[in-house]
Amino acid sequence: MGFRYAVVTALLSLAAADLPTHHRPHPHPPAYGHRPTYHQPSYHPAPAYHPAPAYKPSHHHEPAVPACAANTTKPWCLEDSEYPTYEIKHAAEYHYQKLVSLYADVVDLNTELSVERPETLEEETYLCPSETAYVRPLRAQNTDGKWRIIVNNVDVHYETLTQTTRIEECLTSGEACPLVPHCYESKCLQKSAYHRFLVYDAYDQYFPFAIESFQLPASCACYLGAYVIDH
Repeated sequence: MGFRYAVVTALLSLAAADLPTHHRPHPHPPAYGHRPTYHQPSYHPAPAYHPAPAYKPSHHHEPAVPACAANTTKPWCLEDSEYPTYEIKHAAEYHYQKLVSLYADVVDLNTELSVERPETLEEETYLCPSETAYVRPLRAQNTDGKWRIIVNNVDVHYETLTQTTRIEECLTSGEACPLVPHCYESKCLQKSAYHRFLVYDAYDQYFPFAIESFQLPASCACYLGAYVIDH
Protein backbone atom coordinates (compact mmCIF):
# COMPACT_ATOMS: atom_id res chain seq x y z
CA MET A 1 0.00 0.00 0.00
CA GLY A 2 2.78 2.36 0.86
CA PHE A 3 4.51 1.57 -2.40
CA ARG A 4 1.38 2.42 -4.43
CA TYR A 5 0.93 5.71 -2.62
CA ALA A 6 4.51 6.70 -3.39
CA VAL A 7 4.06 5.86 -7.09
CA VAL A 8 0.81 7.87 -7.36
CA THR A 9 2.43 10.84 -5.65
CA ALA A 10 5.39 10.78 -8.05
CA LEU A 11 3.08 10.60 -11.11
CA LEU A 12 1.06 13.60 -9.88
CA SER A 13 4.23 15.59 -9.35
CA LEU A 14 5.42 14.85 -12.90
CA ALA A 15 2.03 15.83 -14.35
CA ALA A 16 2.08 19.13 -12.49
CA ALA A 17 5.57 19.85 -13.77
CA ASP A 18 4.39 19.43 -17.40
CA LEU A 19 1.57 22.01 -17.02
CA PRO A 20 2.08 25.57 -18.28
CA THR A 21 3.04 28.10 -15.68
CA HIS A 22 -0.36 29.85 -15.62
CA HIS A 23 -2.11 26.50 -14.96
CA ARG A 24 0.05 25.53 -12.05
CA PRO A 25 -1.53 25.92 -8.63
CA HIS A 26 -0.28 28.97 -6.75
CA PRO A 27 1.59 27.91 -3.63
CA HIS A 28 0.01 30.72 -1.66
CA PRO A 29 -3.25 31.90 -3.30
CA PRO A 30 -4.21 35.50 -2.46
CA ALA A 31 -6.80 36.00 0.19
CA TYR A 32 -10.36 36.86 -0.85
CA GLY A 33 -10.76 40.55 -1.67
CA HIS A 34 -7.03 41.18 -1.93
CA ARG A 35 -5.83 42.60 -5.26
CA PRO A 36 -2.26 42.15 -6.43
CA THR A 37 -0.13 45.31 -6.37
CA TYR A 38 1.21 46.67 -9.69
CA HIS A 39 4.06 49.17 -9.76
CA GLN A 40 4.21 51.87 -12.43
CA PRO A 41 7.51 52.12 -14.31
CA SER A 42 9.78 54.87 -13.05
CA TYR A 43 10.62 56.02 -16.61
CA HIS A 44 8.89 59.25 -17.66
CA PRO A 45 9.52 60.20 -21.30
CA ALA A 46 10.08 63.91 -21.95
CA PRO A 47 7.34 65.66 -24.00
CA ALA A 48 8.18 66.14 -27.63
CA TYR A 49 6.64 69.65 -27.72
CA HIS A 50 9.10 72.51 -27.73
CA PRO A 51 7.62 75.97 -27.07
CA ALA A 52 8.37 78.74 -29.54
CA PRO A 53 11.21 81.05 -28.55
CA ALA A 54 10.21 84.25 -26.84
CA TYR A 55 10.04 87.39 -28.97
CA LYS A 56 13.04 89.66 -28.73
CA PRO A 57 13.29 93.28 -29.87
CA SER A 58 14.98 93.96 -33.17
CA HIS A 59 18.16 95.35 -31.66
CA HIS A 60 18.89 91.84 -30.31
CA HIS A 61 18.96 90.53 -33.88
CA GLU A 62 20.12 93.24 -36.22
CA PRO A 63 23.85 93.95 -36.19
CA ALA A 64 24.76 97.29 -34.63
CA VAL A 65 26.38 98.39 -37.90
CA PRO A 66 25.19 96.91 -41.22
CA ALA A 67 27.60 95.62 -43.84
CA CYS A 68 26.83 98.50 -46.20
CA ALA A 69 28.24 100.99 -43.67
CA ALA A 70 31.73 99.60 -44.33
CA ASN A 71 31.71 101.26 -47.76
CA THR A 72 30.84 104.77 -46.59
CA THR A 73 31.64 107.26 -43.86
CA LYS A 74 28.13 108.72 -43.97
CA PRO A 75 25.33 107.67 -41.61
CA TRP A 76 23.26 106.32 -44.51
CA CYS A 77 23.60 103.75 -47.30
CA LEU A 78 22.46 104.31 -50.88
CA GLU A 79 23.52 100.78 -51.87
CA ASP A 80 22.96 97.63 -49.85
CA SER A 81 23.67 94.10 -51.05
CA GLU A 82 21.75 92.70 -48.06
CA TYR A 83 18.64 94.82 -48.53
CA PRO A 84 15.59 92.55 -47.83
CA THR A 85 13.47 93.55 -50.84
CA TYR A 86 11.46 90.30 -50.94
CA GLU A 87 10.70 90.33 -47.20
CA ILE A 88 9.57 93.97 -47.29
CA LYS A 89 7.34 93.33 -50.30
CA HIS A 90 5.73 90.30 -48.66
CA ALA A 91 5.06 92.18 -45.40
CA ALA A 92 3.79 95.24 -47.28
CA GLU A 93 1.25 93.16 -49.20
CA TYR A 94 0.05 91.49 -46.01
CA HIS A 95 -0.33 94.81 -44.11
CA TYR A 96 -1.20 96.87 -47.17
CA GLN A 97 -4.15 98.89 -45.83
CA LYS A 98 -2.38 100.01 -42.68
CA LEU A 99 0.88 100.55 -44.52
CA VAL A 100 -0.71 102.86 -47.09
CA SER A 101 -1.83 105.31 -44.40
CA LEU A 102 1.68 105.49 -42.96
CA TYR A 103 3.27 105.90 -46.37
CA ALA A 104 0.84 108.67 -47.33
CA ASP A 105 1.67 110.51 -44.11
CA VAL A 106 5.32 110.57 -45.14
CA VAL A 107 5.11 111.39 -48.85
CA ASP A 108 2.40 114.04 -48.50
CA LEU A 109 4.62 116.32 -46.42
CA ASN A 110 5.17 119.80 -47.89
CA THR A 111 8.77 119.66 -49.09
CA GLU A 112 8.71 122.70 -51.38
CA LEU A 113 11.24 124.63 -49.32
CA SER A 114 13.46 121.60 -48.90
CA VAL A 115 13.94 121.04 -52.63
CA GLU A 116 14.03 124.64 -53.85
CA ARG A 117 16.44 127.39 -52.85
CA PRO A 118 14.74 130.42 -51.30
CA GLU A 119 14.25 133.36 -53.61
CA THR A 120 15.49 135.88 -51.04
CA LEU A 121 19.01 136.23 -49.63
CA GLU A 122 20.33 134.35 -52.62
CA GLU A 123 23.90 135.58 -52.19
CA GLU A 124 24.16 134.26 -48.64
CA THR A 125 23.30 130.73 -49.71
CA TYR A 126 26.53 130.55 -51.70
CA LEU A 127 28.95 131.95 -49.12
CA CYS A 128 30.27 128.44 -48.57
CA PRO A 129 30.67 125.77 -51.27
CA SER A 130 28.34 122.81 -50.96
CA GLU A 131 27.10 119.81 -52.86
CA THR A 132 23.39 119.03 -53.27
CA ALA A 133 21.90 115.63 -54.07
CA TYR A 134 18.53 113.89 -54.11
CA VAL A 135 18.88 110.50 -52.51
CA ARG A 136 16.82 107.43 -51.67
CA PRO A 137 18.57 105.85 -48.69
CA LEU A 138 18.15 102.13 -48.08
CA ARG A 139 19.53 102.23 -44.54
CA ALA A 140 20.30 105.10 -42.20
CA GLN A 141 20.95 105.96 -38.57
CA ASN A 142 17.94 107.38 -36.80
CA THR A 143 18.07 110.17 -34.22
CA ASP A 144 18.87 107.56 -31.54
CA GLY A 145 21.95 106.45 -33.47
CA LYS A 146 20.46 103.07 -34.47
CA TRP A 147 20.61 101.78 -38.03
CA ARG A 148 17.24 101.19 -39.64
CA ILE A 149 16.02 99.68 -42.92
CA ILE A 150 14.19 102.34 -44.96
CA VAL A 151 11.44 101.29 -47.32
CA ASN A 152 12.57 102.33 -50.81
CA ASN A 153 12.06 101.10 -54.37
CA VAL A 154 9.63 98.37 -53.30
CA ASP A 155 6.79 97.33 -55.66
CA VAL A 156 3.49 96.67 -53.88
CA HIS A 157 0.08 96.34 -55.55
CA TYR A 158 1.20 97.97 -58.81
CA GLU A 159 2.75 100.87 -56.88
CA THR A 160 6.40 101.59 -56.17
CA LEU A 161 7.07 102.84 -52.67
CA THR A 162 9.89 105.40 -52.73
CA GLN A 163 11.19 108.00 -50.30
CA THR A 164 13.38 110.70 -51.79
CA THR A 165 15.00 113.48 -49.83
CA ARG A 166 17.29 116.37 -50.59
CA ILE A 167 20.63 116.70 -48.82
CA GLU A 168 23.23 119.46 -49.01
CA GLU A 169 26.72 118.88 -47.65
CA CYS A 170 29.43 121.44 -46.95
CA LEU A 171 32.58 120.91 -48.96
CA THR A 172 34.71 123.03 -46.59
CA SER A 173 32.99 122.52 -43.25
CA GLY A 174 34.94 124.14 -40.41
CA GLU A 175 37.02 126.34 -42.71
CA ALA A 176 36.75 130.09 -43.21
CA CYS A 177 34.04 131.32 -45.56
CA PRO A 178 35.83 132.04 -48.85
CA LEU A 179 33.76 135.13 -49.79
CA VAL A 180 34.04 136.90 -46.43
CA PRO A 181 36.85 139.45 -45.82
CA HIS A 182 39.59 138.17 -43.55
CA CYS A 183 38.93 140.95 -41.04
CA TYR A 184 35.86 138.99 -39.98
CA GLU A 185 36.01 135.75 -38.09
CA SER A 186 34.02 133.29 -40.19
CA LYS A 187 33.46 129.58 -40.50
CA CYS A 188 31.47 127.26 -42.78
CA LEU A 189 29.01 125.22 -40.76
CA GLN A 190 27.08 122.13 -41.73
CA LYS A 191 23.40 122.49 -40.83
CA SER A 192 21.02 119.55 -40.59
CA ALA A 193 17.29 118.93 -40.80
CA TYR A 194 15.04 116.20 -39.47
CA HIS A 195 13.34 113.84 -41.89
CA ARG A 196 10.68 111.21 -41.26
CA PHE A 197 11.04 107.89 -43.06
CA LEU A 198 8.95 104.76 -43.21
CA VAL A 199 11.14 101.94 -41.88
CA TYR A 200 10.91 98.15 -41.84
CA ASP A 201 11.61 96.00 -38.79
CA ALA A 202 11.78 92.29 -39.67
CA TYR A 203 11.59 91.23 -36.02
CA ASP A 204 8.38 93.03 -35.10
CA GLN A 205 5.88 90.17 -35.15
CA TYR A 206 2.79 92.40 -35.03
CA PHE A 207 3.35 95.22 -37.52
CA PRO A 208 6.85 95.49 -39.04
CA PHE A 209 6.53 99.10 -40.23
CA ALA A 210 6.92 102.40 -38.41
CA ILE A 211 7.86 106.04 -38.98
CA GLU A 212 11.10 107.23 -37.38
CA SER A 213 13.11 110.44 -37.46
CA PHE A 214 16.48 110.88 -39.10
CA GLN A 215 18.89 113.82 -39.08
CA LEU A 216 20.45 114.55 -42.48
CA PRO A 217 22.59 117.41 -43.82
CA ALA A 218 20.33 120.18 -45.14
CA SER A 219 22.47 123.24 -45.91
CA CYS A 220 25.87 124.87 -45.56
CA ALA A 221 25.85 128.13 -43.64
CA CYS A 222 28.50 130.77 -42.99
CA TYR A 223 28.99 131.75 -39.39
CA LEU A 224 30.25 135.30 -38.81
CA GLY A 225 32.05 136.10 -35.59
CA ALA A 226 33.74 139.21 -34.25
CA TYR A 227 35.35 141.89 -36.36
CA VAL A 228 39.13 141.54 -36.14
CA ILE A 229 41.48 144.51 -36.61
CA ASP A 230 44.99 143.64 -37.70
CA HIS A 231 47.76 145.98 -36.38
